[in-house]
Amino acid sequence: MKSLFLGALAALIAVPAVAEVKSATPQGFELVQSVTVHASPQQAYAALTKPQRWWDPEHTFSGDAANLSLTLKPGGCYCEKLKDGGWAHHMDVTMVIPGASIELHGGLGPLRSEGVAGVLRWSVKPAEGGGATVTQSYVIGGYLRQGGEHWAPIVDAVLQEQMTRLGSLLDTGKPAAKQPG
Repeated sequence: MKSLFLGALAALIAVPAVAEVKSATPQGFELVQSVTVHASPQQAYAALTKPQRWWDPEHTFSGDAANLSLTLKPGGCYCEKLKDGGWAHHMDVTMVIPGASIELHGGLGPLRSEGVAGVLRWSVKPAEGGGATVTQSYVIGGYLRQGGEHWAPIVDAVLQEQMTRLGSLLDTGKPAAKQPG
């Protein structure tokens, strides 16, 4: 009975995020991560629009994901409130197809300080057999002082973690806890 329960529980948890460094050169890189969840595509898209619910607070400037916001309108911003009235403008919202995709332009984290342009796209599609697949792609190009080959695996690991946290939120109601190690 216990193994039946554990098997049923495992079936309710998101398929782990799958990540791939598609390419990496001295001038940039392309990353793709995806997660398949048991939530509907509409629920998955709605969760994407609230990164403060699933983004890892360790990957914010304020240390608190509740300070993140995503404004889905022309001129919108993926922004973060900082103490004493400060703020960080992480990315510009450049395209929204309600229920299907969100496109952002900019450099995340330490890439803000590099001479690069970046495009982050989240897309949501129905998954085969039910649920939804959320795909995140991030393409960076320009001048990277340490080269795209250095940055690609680091950024890939961080973005894969975000997809895992989103998948966990959608399937369990809570973002995945950080794995020890």
